Amino acid sequence: MAVSKRLDRAFKISVTLKAIDGALEIIGGLLLLVLSPSEINALARTLTQHELSQDPHDFIARHLLQATSGLTHGTTVYAGIYLLSHGLAKVVVIIAVLRDQLWAYPAMIALLGAFIAYQLYRIALDPTIGLTLLTVFDAFVVWLTWREYQAKRPNDRSPT
Repeated sequence: MAVSKRLDRAFKISVTLKAIDGALEIIGGLLLLVLSPSEINALARTLTQHELSQDPHDFIARHLLQATSGLTHGTTVYAGIYLLSHGLAKVVVIIAVLRDQLWAYPAMIALLGAFIAYQLYRIALDPTIGLTLLTVFDAFVVWLTWREYQAKRPNDRSPT
C-alpha cells in the first residue's frame, strides 16, 4: 500500500510542526524552572507594555498579565516539569520517526493518543477553540502516522 505523495508531504510537515512545538515546550519548561514567578511577571509586563500603551484593552496582553500575576513557585515548577517532559518525549519520538525507526511510529501514536485523551478531559472541563483545534490536529497526525507506519512496516504475512 503506497502512501500518496500528498499525504507523505502532509505527514512530514505536521511532524515537523510537532517537533517545533516540542522544542518550544522544552524552552518554555526550562524558562519556567529557571525564572522566579516575579521575574516571569516582570518579563510579561515588559513584553506587553508597548501594546497596552497603544490599546489598554488588548485581549492577549491583558490575559498574559493576568496569567503571570498569580504564579507561585509551585505552579511554575509543575508547569516547567510538565512542559519539559512533554517536549522532550515529543522531540525524541519525532526524531526517531524522521529517521524511519519503525518502533517510533507506534510510540508516537501512543504518545499523541495520551495527549489527546488529556486534551479531551480538559475540553470537557473548559472547552476552548485553541485546545479543540490542537486536539483535531493531533488526531490528524495520529492518522497520518498510522498510514505511514502501515506503508513502511514489513509485511508479516508469509505464506504457510
